[in-house]
Amino acid sequence: MISFPTTLHGLYINGQWSSGRDHLRVINPATEALLTTVNGGDEQAVDQAISAACEAFKDWSKTTGAERGAILRNIANGVRNGRDHLTRLQSSNNGKPLFEAAIDVDDVIATFEYYAELAEGLDAQQDRAVALPSDDFSARLRREPCGVVGLIVPWNFPMVTTAWKLAPALAAGCCVVLKPSEVTPLSELELAAIIAESGLPKGVFNLVCGTGLAVGAPLAADPRIAKISFTGSNAVGVQVMQRAAETVKGVSLELGGKSSLLVLEDADIELAVELACGGGFFNAGQMCSATSRVLVADELADEFLERLQKRAQAIRVADPFDPDVEMGALVNQAQYQRVLGHIDRGLSAGAKLVCGGNRPAHLPRGYFLQPTVFTQVPLDSALWCEEIFGPVLCVRSFSSEAEAIALANDSQFGLVASVVTRNAETADRVANALHAGLVWLNAPQVIFPQAAWGGYKQSSLGRELGPWGLQAFQEIKHVIRAH
Repeated sequence: MISFPTTLHGLYINGQWSSGRDHLRVINPATEALLTTVNGGDEQAVDQAISAACEAFKDWSKTTGAERGAILRNIANGVRNGRDHLTRLQSSNNGKPLFEAAIDVDDVIATFEYYAELAEGLDAQQDRAVALPSDDFSARLRREPCGVVGLIVPWNFPMVTTAWKLAPALAAGCCVVLKPSEVTPLSELELAAIIAESGLPKGVFNLVCGTGLAVGAPLAADPRIAKISFTGSNAVGVQVMQRAAETVKGVSLELGGKSSLLVLEDADIELAVELACGGGFFNAGQMCSATSRVLVADELADEFLERLQKRAQAIRVADPFDPDVEMGALVNQAQYQRVLGHIDRGLSAGAKLVCGGNRPAHLPRGYFLQPTVFTQVPLDSALWCEEIFGPVLCVRSFSSEAEAIALANDSQFGLVASVVTRNAETADRVANALHAGLVWLNAPQVIFPQAAWGGYKQSSLGRELGPWGLQAFQEIKHVIRAH
């Protein structure tokens, strides 16, 4: 286990660590023990951080892509050198197993390296000539940083969602004010310490811990912020967008999901069961991409459900540091009670509980929950329609490909989907018909920095990762000259 000081500074502003007025209790969700207290900030701290970023932007925005890329590589190397510590830190604060936390840290490294590469290629693309229909004029295209940006990140993937926003923002030449989740700030504080040693000029990156009301709201409303990038719930996303609208700033939102796994009649059942468990129980189901609606062809439904039940009941729920752990704890008591409430309401609505739904008997403390599977879930129930953000799967059979697609698309969300079939032509046809930003075919939920992340409908506004993630922090300028 990691030992922590009694209190940690929660502000990193203009290259200096300091303490704010708020006191954030940071809990180990596997033991319910207090890890430490973080001194968080308020509107005054946000104002100081934005002021520092605005001053730093004057010079940082003029740096070359090559210069920015070199610093991003330094950050990636710093994360790599601290990989083991960061992995254990995430497990302690978030409750996810060590092997999951290690995947997260590797994703952070890959993201900073990818955007370092993109930054290094920006200089050659700048002032690119643009063809015009008249010889009397010439034009050139510039991509410039949009300004000082506010980044608000969630608790389910500490450091990962930060890297997805921070790396492209810095690559573009923006300066940043980051608000970590008050529930899981420890990884971001450690990342800030790594950034402090990377050669990044003071004021380019600033961090303010605190609650959404104390820090997130004034950050979104401040007129000096050119763009807000937020990942979290739809309800809070709406509030962020409303605040941002008051000063007409750019907004990127990564919000909820209620995604489907489609198991077609020719699917490999064993593969389908593993993908269902991965899509529903990885990170204890605390994923916006959770494929929590499992649609199975009638021909396979009985056998699939039997195998899924056995596999779900065999999943080893344990302390994140247990060498045999497969699923860890939910992040905190509030989330734990929220998921239990959804389970109770699902039962009241008439859904049939196949397995799970309770605390594992061998874990009297911590926010642990058994992998849970329902069938016969009413299509209008919250269990089927709303994001649970816990280890809860709903299984339903279908009689045709068209019915499966209709069920999958019948949602206010459209983030991801998974399809299991042995027929490549069928896989492509179904993928093309699904209203989702990312579709996996016979594959686990692998994510690469080179591919876009985001969805349709109420799941997203904009895209992260890939070149689209960089473009989200750039303004386009055309310069037209008369001859």
